[in-house]
Amino acid sequence: MKIGLILGDQLSLNLPTLQHLNKSKDRLVMAEVDDEATYVKHHKQKIALIFSAMRHFAVDLEKAGWQVDYYCYGEHAFRGFAALISEKYADAGELVVTRCGEYRLQYQIDRDWERCIGVPVTCLDDSRFLCSTTFFQQWAQGKKQLRMEFFYREMRRYSGLLMEGDEPAGGQWNYDSNNRQPYTGKTPLPPVLTFEHDDIDRQVLALVEEQFPSHMGSLDSFQWGTTREQTQQALAHFIEHRLPYFGDYQDAMVTGEDTLFHSLLSPYINLGLLDPMVVCQAAEQAYYSGDAPLNAVEGFIRQIIGWREYVRGIYWLLMPDYANENRLGNTRDLPAYYWTGDTKMHCMAECLRNTIDHAYAHHIQRLMVTGNFALLLGVLPEAICQWYLEVYADAFDWVELPNTLGMVMHADGGYLGSKPYAASGSYINRMSDYCKHCQYDVKTASEAYSCPFNSLYWHFIHRHRRQFAGNHRMKMIYGNLNRMDEAKVEAILARAQSLLADPDAL
Repeated sequence: MKIGLILGDQLSLNLPTLQHLNKSKDRLVMAEVDDEATYVKHHKQKIALIFSAMRHFAVDLEKAGWQVDYYCYGEHAFRGFAALISEKYADAGELVVTRCGEYRLQYQIDRDWERCIGVPVTCLDDSRFLCSTTFFQQWAQGKKQLRMEFFYREMRRYSGLLMEGDEPAGGQWNYDSNNRQPYTGKTPLPPVLTFEHDDIDRQVLALVEEQFPSHMGSLDSFQWGTTREQTQQALAHFIEHRLPYFGDYQDAMVTGEDTLFHSLLSPYINLGLLDPMVVCQAAEQAYYSGDAPLNAVEGFIRQIIGWREYVRGIYWLLMPDYANENRLGNTRDLPAYYWTGDTKMHCMAECLRNTIDHAYAHHIQRLMVTGNFALLLGVLPEAICQWYLEVYADAFDWVELPNTLGMVMHADGGYLGSKPYAASGSYINRMSDYCKHCQYDVKTASEAYSCPFNSLYWHFIHRHRRQFAGNHRMKMIYGNLNRMDEAKVEAILARAQSLLADPDAL
């Protein structure tokens, strides 16, 4: 008999493990184990989503004719998978598992499992991604710097998505310049999609509340889909109600509006409940049917077959050394309000509230607000990477680490992105209404009431002149700094130093 281990982010009926096994002869094992639930302090909603989705998936597997052994959290004494397998399945002829999404666990599998468990281990490549790790390594070979845009074009050609022969639909590969409109309220917001909790959901929510009381977040607002049927509803809802305006407003932020036109599909895709290619094809069909404009559809597909596949490729290409990169020499801790949301900066308070309440924030809130602020402060990359991994429902190491360490923190020296995504409060003011509700003044940088983003931005530019002055994409910025009155520069730097002396007070 063979044993197939299904991990919590492998909830796909097309998983290679299932293709390798025989329903009538082999058994599947799924387990909620302490090592995975607590190696970082995951948000309560993230744990609840994964546990409930796992339990629902086990039911689907049984309905499909599989024999499933399921181990619920708190009902067994095994901290990790290896101990469980070695004690319960020592007589198995083979353990089959699909390669996992985190180097930490994959390293244990490759190094220890067969020796410790005493059972032959077969580890299968994860076919749920468009780009294999081998293909990405071949594409990256010989390149000093990697650029997502060129990789994205390869993925467009390979997948055929939004292609008309050898040319991109509409004649352009990228419509990002069309997707930077602030939301002014003229376009009606989409209806809210909610799901009814079933017995499995209620059991899991009670379990998480009891077993993880000190973890971030509340379960009162838990509204994630946990079944395959619900995630299909979420996809259909996005295509009909959100995708038509997703492109225009994907960078917008509005006080009290936590999702706008974003899809909220990334947790389901990363868990395996939605197939990324199927999701992209649904969006593509909306364009060809005239139900969504090209700038929206292209921008959405780019996030999946572009960024998502790209950062996974970088992760497996560069780990484990990549996790230790810190090219800007940052040393600071994260301020306490990253966990409490208690800050006078309205933009930060809004994005952190969304994070705490829903285990969610969209990509601009992450990149240009909470991430940008950590970059300007000079936070240790390891600290902000762990925070992102803890607090978001869609965060798994393979996708979170390159996005945070490379794109947000520029800690890899520009390997992932050609320039740091540092920005003053002017960007936030342009793309949101946040600054209108803030006690800090977004129009100044040197006063005691100046927007901290403004003061810290120029301090960041000044202190990293050696690294970035020669960057062609930052030539204009350093030109502006050089033209500033010296007294003004000194006043801005003094204001920034006062902020850096006590960032928890902001």
